[in-house]
Amino acid sequence: MGDVIEAPSVPRAGTVRPEAGRSAALSVSNVSLVYAGGRGREVVALDRVSLDVSPNEFCVIVGPSGCGKSSLLYLIAGLNEATSGQMAVNGVSVHEPGPDRGMVFQGYTLFPWLTVRQNIEYGPKRQGMSAAERSGIVDRYLAEIGLTQFAEHYPAMLSGGMRQRVAIARALANDPGVLLMDEPFGALDSQTRATMQKLLLRIWEQHKKTVLFVTHDIDEALLLGDRVVVMSARPGRIKAELSIALPRPRSMDLALEPDFIALKRRILDLLRDEIDEEH
Repeated sequence: MGDVIEAPSVPRAGTVRPEAGRSAALSVSNVSLVYAGGRGREVVALDRVSLDVSPNEFCVIVGPSGCGKSSLLYLIAGLNEATSGQMAVNGVSVHEPGPDRGMVFQGYTLFPWLTVRQNIEYGPKRQGMSAAERSGIVDRYLAEIGLTQFAEHYPAMLSGGMRQRVAIARALANDPGVLLMDEPFGALDSQTRATMQKLLLRIWEQHKKTVLFVTHDIDEALLLGDRVVVMSARPGRIKAELSIALPRPRSMDLALEPDFIALKRRILDLLRDEIDEEH
């Protein structure tokens, strides 16, 4: 576990706080990932990573390229298998994908042959929900993401931001306990990205989901997160954790505030140290 660094203490109006005494919604304990590299060599992608995320917490991971941020999310999602260590969601061990975890990728990963409505209802349909139940869930999320009038459109007919809104709605339609997000706004232009950040924060505060979010963008990490976890260069380890006590609701106007600038400088210093050590 890396050093825990407390950010400046600022009142956090409107934030969702975990209740005292509740256990972690997501627990990662001594997880390592080793895979075969070229010429028979082993590559250590993750080395004894441990991380607990509290119920309703918005936890953001940043780190150098190739440090294993995305690999960690894939392990938690059950899409890959760890070499060693344990992971659990609400006390249940993770061994395979499940509806208790929703995953949103940088690529939109929608089914191109299904409409927006059919994409969102895909998970509930697989769970055996009735048509009426599915319709209620889809209508609710279409309204929340502002795409009710596009319900019968196909993904190819949508903009990048609209597709990612559908991807978020599809992940939430299963009512997962934990939402895993792997640079979901990385491919969007800056204006669309800002819009999506606001949308995600609104959905998070309304639905009180536990979120683990990977990004390369430090401003995005500080805008969204309750806590920012900084990872080292490969092999990926947790180098530091920063508690982000900035007031909510947040906007990019915070980027001009001294506390925001101090936090950004601290994270940049941590990442710069990793780059310098790597070279």
